[in-house]
Amino acid sequence: MSYEILETIESPADVKALKEDQLDQLCSEIREKLIDIVSVNGGHLSSNLGVVELTVALHRVFDCPSDSIVFDVGHQSYTHKMLTGRYSEIDTIRREGGLSGFPKRNESPCDAFNAGHASTSISAALGIAKAKQLLGDPSYTIAVIGDGSLTGGMAYEGLNNAGQHNKNFIIILNDNRMSISKNVGAMARYLGSIRMQPWYLRLKSGTEKVLSRVPLLGRPISSVLKRSKAKVKHVLYRHTIFDKLGLSYYGPVDGHNMQELVMALNAVKRSKDPALLHIVTKKGKGYKFAEDDSASYHGVGAFDIDTGEPVSAKESFSAVFGHKLCELAANDERVCAVTAAMRTGTGLMDFSKLYKDRFFDVGIAEEHAVTFASGLALSGLLPVFAVYSTFLQRGYDQMIHDASMQGAHLVLAIDRAGVVGEDGETHQGLFDVSMLNSIPDVTVYSPCYFDGVENALTAALYDTEGLAAVRYPRGGEGEKPDGYSLENINYEFFGGHGGDTLIVTYGRLFSEALKAQRMLKERGRDVCILKLCRIKPIDHQAVEEAKAFRNIFFFEEGIRSGSVADILRDQLEEIGYDGHYHVRAVDNIYVQHAAVQSSLKALGLDAESMAAAIG
Repeated sequence: MSYEILETIESPADVKALKEDQLDQLCSEIREKLIDIVSVNGGHLSSNLGVVELTVALHRVFDCPSDSIVFDVGHQSYTHKMLTGRYSEIDTIRREGGLSGFPKRNESPCDAFNAGHASTSISAALGIAKAKQLLGDPSYTIAVIGDGSLTGGMAYEGLNNAGQHNKNFIIILNDNRMSISKNVGAMARYLGSIRMQPWYLRLKSGTEKVLSRVPLLGRPISSVLKRSKAKVKHVLYRHTIFDKLGLSYYGPVDGHNMQELVMALNAVKRSKDPALLHIVTKKGKGYKFAEDDSASYHGVGAFDIDTGEPVSAKESFSAVFGHKLCELAANDERVCAVTAAMRTGTGLMDFSKLYKDRFFDVGIAEEHAVTFASGLALSGLLPVFAVYSTFLQRGYDQMIHDASMQGAHLVLAIDRAGVVGEDGETHQGLFDVSMLNSIPDVTVYSPCYFDGVENALTAALYDTEGLAAVRYPRGGEGEKPDGYSLENINYEFFGGHGGDTLIVTYGRLFSEALKAQRMLKERGRDVCILKLCRIKPIDHQAVEEAKAFRNIFFFEEGIRSGSVADILRDQLEEIGYDGHYHVRAVDNIYVQHAAVQSSLKALGLDAESMAAAIG
């Protein structure tokens, strides 16, 4: 397709310069480009397709970067990137060295705040707006938040303070009835009730336009109506929750009607009070497969545009976990599943259909999920909270205070553990081990293979007390050793017992260690591998056996501080180990977006790097 208009956009000023009748064509070209690049690079498709008109309208009405636009989560910012001087680089999005799939302040002054997790935009934007006020800056600050992110508690903490701001602060509520999965809870129902009355703003504006053209009496009457705005809204809406929080509410507005959007944005721009504009959009707009199944096309790998089919599809750890949990639930009515708006990504779709009464989607609320699961556990049920490693970070206090401290027996199924690839620094699963290592009386399993996940999940539910976790990476299995049968639930040594060198690792890196072991064997170097599966607590017998090796190399796909490697070193020293101990882990950096294997190589955690480190 020819991108006749899009290719001319080098800055938001070019959007303003377009004629009104060119805007719909620009939106069509953007959608075609979005589908094209995501089909090749993977990424977030449905969310980006849904906000094309909104993003164009924002840059039509406001002046970025002096006006600050803060995107919640940020997975819907691809159009924003195209319109803010990055169109020439958009084909590099999510590729190593290319554009990030999320807002990044170091990419452009038009990215006001880095994002990657949900429900942060209102708080961040409010901080920016308050700073502007103190510095005498009259520019606008706009938070763009989806209705899915309103299921997160932090959004309400921001809303609770937003109404106290004086002016030039705007919240855009993008209501598509979805987060990743369909939204749940009271707020979703509440927004649905407001959505039934999408005529207030149009009625108000149309009335004012007509009256302004009536000689003599028109303008005075219009002025009276403006002063009576609050009373009119009370009659029509009986006040919204947003009005009661001190925000002037506008909408709902059709989020795919450019004329209405521009009119509405200009209306809130003139507001003297902090304002909230409620727009209604369709997630996946413009691509039939994404419209029909927006959850599956929320975050996708490469796919065929004509069929919508993924370029490569294979069994994943997430799917294996989901199948095993269904099997356990079939035999034990106490087994429950909890998710924070991630039933598809965590492999719980089948469970949600088969065991509806025992499936709980709590929305984007990881803190609530942990405490809620603790309540289930202390009442005699067996809850499993399936969560991405990066999002579990939000439940740290709850894991300590509400789960571990009172001995609640619940299981954390930690998906996307370790390096995740193209989603980059905000989504890397590199911190969960250090977090869990700092909490007393927690048991953590980190298996390498599918059967290990199944066995670890069973052990975590039935053979473990208190808080337990099973962590596993994104995607599928790696290389297996010759003669492999079943993964040992605690630890296992592989080859090279006659040598003096030991590689220690766990999870996905075991497959890399096997390759390194083979490389070293070809060079005449005999090494042994200690594969841990239960990484907290480490089996004491494994520590005793490791003591026999003169050189120990621990490779860990996680942050160094608080690592399993450091704990093993301390335990070896306690029993008198006097050999050479080497650690390679992720040390004091945030890992940027790149293919998983490329990231492992850059971190010195791939097979070749392991072999080179041992020599």
